[in-house]
Parts: sequence; structure tokens; C-alpha cells
Amino acid sequence: MYSSLLLAVLVVGAPYWLVRMATIGRYRAGLRERLGLVPNGLHAEAAGRSVVWVHAVSVGEVMAATRLIGELKERLPGWLLAVSTTTETGQRLAKERLPDSPVFYLPLDLKFSVRRYLHVLRPQMLVLMESELWPRLIVECTRDGIPVVVVNARISDRSFPRYMRLRRLWRPFLEMIALFLAQSTETADRLIKIGAPETSVRVTGNLKYDVQARTDNEMTRLIASKLSGTRLMVVGSTLAGEEEILLAAWLSIRQAIPDASLLIAPRHKDRFEEVLQLIRRSGTPFFRCSQLTQNPKPIVGGTILLLDTIGDLASVYGLASVAFIGGSLVPKGGHNPLEPAQFGVPVLMGSSFENFREIVKTMQEAEAIRIVGEDRLAETLISMLREKDDSRALGERGRAVFEAQAGAIARTAQAVVSLLEERVRTAR
Repeated sequence: MYSSLLLAVLVVGAPYWLVRMATIGRYRAGLRERLGLVPNGLHAEAAGRSVVWVHAVSVGEVMAATRLIGELKERLPGWLLAVSTTTETGQRLAKERLPDSPVFYLPLDLKFSVRRYLHVLRPQMLVLMESELWPRLIVECTRDGIPVVVVNARISDRSFPRYMRLRRLWRPFLEMIALFLAQSTETADRLIKIGAPETSVRVTGNLKYDVQARTDNEMTRLIASKLSGTRLMVVGSTLAGEEEILLAAWLSIRQAIPDASLLIAPRHKDRFEEVLQLIRRSGTPFFRCSQLTQNPKPIVGGTILLLDTIGDLASVYGLASVAFIGGSLVPKGGHNPLEPAQFGVPVLMGSSFENFREIVKTMQEAEAIRIVGEDRLAETLISMLREKDDSRALGERGRAVFEAQAGAIARTAQAVVSLLEERVRTAR
């Protein structure tokens, strides 16, 4: 029934998707692979190897998966860690961060496309990141005796009511999953309530507490070399509707703090040009980071930088005097405040942080983050830039939260490897 409904949706929605594919490149990306046409190179890489298939949706999940995969490779020498993603940006980042792993697009959740990948990979285990529960993929793995593990498992406030309403439908699929490694006790409780067997659920912590940004990032070094006695305010992962608010606040900030510069990093690549036009209309001097090598001028106070590259933001946060987390001034649930906190950078966020509520709550309890509405955004940022000692202390408390919560990657890797070892023993 599920496969028939999914196929019907694809057929009915075909005109819409055809238009999107014709007009927007990211909708065409990986189409052949999504339809079950396995890349030629994958056949050769998987042949005769013990394989673990890891699926991560996009940039955030790939970032969390990167160090987990590194840890698994150390514990599983000779094994192949094959990685699938759903989005084009996730695909690019996975190829950059995981050069020793084959990277491909997740096939459509239909029997014929899923089985083609299972036939080629013949994985010993499927690892799904966070909340990526694909019924057909789970069923086909179960039929082949392949254990499915959900790592960094989470159920958001927004998703939980939907899961509860459909728990009778979800329970059979959840019972097929060998192990849920949850971010928190709250998520563990929610998984059990919607039908996951209590014996299959463990709390191992949030992998994103363990995500360490690369400090040798080329873009970060380039920006640092051009900062001329200026303090950088980094606004990361902004979404539509936020840049206008931030640029309006910037008019007040640049007058109050003449030595401050602003870096804006839109969340999605296809909005780079749109945001560039907003910056142009503001009348503020600006640079595109992708073109910094062509510009010999230093970055002086009052300048705006547009970070129009993918995968550099996590490292660039390390240059910030203050960091603002996007996706939080509009009702989208926010992004990860730990990315700047790991550097001891003081963090500010809007009132929409549902996607990272547990992390934000922990930081609030430690007085390691400030939450602000649009009406006080400029005032608060000016205060944080002026009161350097208070901001430095705020940043250090954020770093302490990050470090105190570390260790999830090692715990998760151990649980995965133990299950694999158990499977090998059983197979004998």
C-alpha cells in the first residue's frame, strides 16, 4: 500500500517536478541514481568488501556523520563505509569530507530502486541518521537480514504529534529496526511511545555536540588574512525573510560599532544571488567570499561579506566576535548553536529554536546563549560587541557546554560495532 501511494504521488506530481527540474538545477541532481541506476564506480568499490551503508540527508547530517564514519573506519579496518545523501549540498559536502567513501544519492523508496543498491552493496548494516525512516528501505533490509540502526535519533516537537497519530502504521516498521541510538532521554521516550521496542532504544547523546570544525579551512584563512583591525559578526544559515531584518539592524550596528564587519551565510545555495541583491540595495560596501582572492583590498569596518560557498561556515564561525544563528527569526526551528560555541564565540539566536530545543535549553541553563526577538536584535548585538568581557565569558560558557557534552561519537560507534560483531558471530 505504501509503495502504491508513493508511486501515485510521483505520477500525479510529475508535471510539478518536471517544471522544477527544468528550472532549478538541484532538482535534477542525481536523478539517475534516485531512480535506481547505480553509479558504475560503486560496483567496483563494493565488490568483495564488507560494507556499512550510511545515509545522511543534507549538510547538518553529513557534518555529524563525518566524524562518526572516521571513528567507524578506525574500529573496522578494511571495511567500506558507503554514504548516501538526499540533497545536492549534502552530496558535495560528503564528497569533500569523505574522499575515501563512495557517495551517491539515496534511491527513491520503491522496491525496484532500493533492491538495486542492496544487490550491489550487499551491506552488513544500514545506518540512518537522525529521523530518516524510509519504510521500503527498512523492509527490504529486514528481508535480507540486514540490521538497521538509527543513530543520533531525534523526534522534533513538530514531528511527534504526527508520529503519535500514525503510530499504528509506524509500529511495524519501528519494530524492524535493530537499534535506535537516541540524542536524549526525551527522544528515547518518544520513540517508545510511537512503537519502538524499549529493548531497542538507547541514549548515546547528540553527535552534534562532538562535531569539531576544521581549523585549517582555506576560506577561513583567506578571510582572516584580509580582516584589517575589524571585528567580525557572523550570521549563519539564514533563511528567506531574515536577511532583511538583519540588514535593517546592521544600519544601527555599523553606526554604533565602526570597527565591526558583517558576514552573512545563507543556508541554501540557490539564494546566494537573491541575498546579494538585498546587500546591494542596502548601499553597504560588500565582498563575495568566492571572489576574495581577486580583490587585494582589506576588509574594513562597515563591510558586509557574503559567504557564497558551501561547507565553510562551521570553520568561519571561529573568526567571529559574535555569532547569530539563522533560521530563528522566522518560524523554521533554527540551526545548531554549538557550531560557533565550540570556538568560545558568544552566541545569539532568535526565538524559533524548536529543532535544537534541547541543546538551547542546556545552553540557557548554563547562561551560554542569548535569545532575542526582532525588536531587540540591533540593541543586543551592539551590547554584545561593546561589552567585550561579558561576551567573552558568555562564549567560554558556551565552549564549556560543548566540551561537557562530548563523547557521543565514541559511544555511538561502539554500539554500532558491537551490533556488527554480534551479527558476524550469529552468522557463523
